[in-house]
Amino acid sequence: MKVSYNKLWKLLIDKQMKKKDLGDAAKVSANTLAKMGRNELVSLDILVRICRALHCDIGEVMEVLPERKG
Repeated sequence: MKVSYNKLWKLLIDKQMKKKDLGDAAKVSANTLAKMGRNELVSLDILVRICRALHCDIGEVMEVLPERKG
């Protein structure tokens, strides 16, 4: 399954936040944020903490990309 966190990075720009600010607010480690920077899967618990910290819905943070066939 491929995911993209581009929506999260755009949301941080809109809120004038840095990744470190997000990590502190949502209690997310730098390693987890690095994984998200590489569009790797993270736990649902982490995504929920991010959504609560940013007062948003999960669809505003990430999207699941379609798998390419072939």
